[in-house]
Amino acid sequence: MDIIKFITEQALVLIPVLYIIGMLLKNTPKIKDWSIPYILLALGIVGAISLMGVTVQAVIQGILVSGATVLGNQLIKQVTDKSE
Repeated sequence: MDIIKFITEQALVLIPVLYIIGMLLKNTPKIKDWSIPYILLALGIVGAISLMGVTVQAVIQGILVSGATVLGNQLIKQVTDKSE
């Protein structure tokens, strides 16, 4: 299944934004690693609502871009950890 097919073009810009925010949060000592996906989920929903308006579709898009961001990060980590 290709998750990108379900994300609208308006919301695609949030994926790199959330990825960068996630990297910044990862380097923040006071923020626990387990809380980063939840923070990104909240920011993804808020970001999608700000781009698309207050709709159920915007909330769904926020969830999808957050999931794509966390999945992408995990795939990158798995590939780089395996190659080391």
